Amino acid sequence: MGIGVLALVRLTPDRLAQLTAAGYAVGEAAQYASRMESIRDGADTVRAVLTNGRGGLSGAEMALLPKLEIVCTTGAGHEAVDLAAARARGIAVSHCPGTNAPAVADSAMMLLLATARHLLPAERFVRAGGWQDQWRVDTPTVCGKRLGILGLGNIGTRIALRAARGFDMAVGYHNRNAVAASPYRQFDRLTELAAWADFLIVAAPGGAGTRHLVDAEVLAALGPKGYLVNVGRGTIVDTPALIDALRSKRIAGAGLDVLEGEPATPTHLPELLQLDNVVITPHCAGRAPESRAAATALLLDNLNAHFSGKPLPSPVSLDR
Repeated sequence: MGIGVLALVRLTPDRLAQLTAAGYAVGEAAQYASRMESIRDGADTVRAVLTNGRGGLSGAEMALLPKLEIVCTTGAGHEAVDLAAARARGIAVSHCPGTNAPAVADSAMMLLLATARHLLPAERFVRAGGWQDQWRVDTPTVCGKRLGILGLGNIGTRIALRAARGFDMAVGYHNRNAVAASPYRQFDRLTELAAWADFLIVAAPGGAGTRHLVDAEVLAALGPKGYLVNVGRGTIVDTPALIDALRSKRIAGAGLDVLEGEPATPTHLPELLQLDNVVITPHCAGRAPESRAAATALLLDNLNAHFSGKPLPSPVSLDR
């Protein structure tokens, strides 16, 4: 019998087939009445858990899996995995950084263009029977403007490359730490970056350290001609403050792939959908066949390395 793996995230048929072919006996939480039921059922067999950054795995859940050896997140995020509990148990944790970065960066630029160029109102106008002579909305160009990036990691760096090389934009960033040898201007304070930028893209990880970094003060600094895009985590943006800024036109618009309250349907979604200066996608920025293939390959590399006694290709540091 294969090595017991519990998938707390939904698996595509191709990913499930590859795991099975590699010798893993995969149980899927989606086949149970509840997540907790799937965990309890795996107490005697599960040696690895597959999860994501938002769903994670708590210390209490780990305690129900006495044979657990490794937790693998299928994306870069791991904010909801209890790293202290994993360290105490000697459980390894891995993630898949960078595997969906090209797709997320593409989507960030798409949201920026769609929002700034008023794509959805224009499309609705045409569907309602309008055409060029009746369209009276002026939309700003993106080319040659200033782009601020919150989080210059794998995704943020790819966004910066697209912006600088493809759209001739000046790029600045705010990070917890300066990025060595970065050609882009660093801002020590997020409010300073927002005041400088025409557009602000959020590409930072989630967790307590980034919660509501984009607050009313940052939005005020971005200003009435500024646009916000979030492809990081919904918790990074203070949603009530954002809604207030959008309603009062204290910022020009927002493009959002992530919202507070996920993975359930976000509480503030109905309010946001009433606003014409918002474009929302359902946390799908990183979804692409290429992303899934790259993540599956790295996921298998981590599992195979662990169960062969080799170093993990992409471990999460537990020294925190």
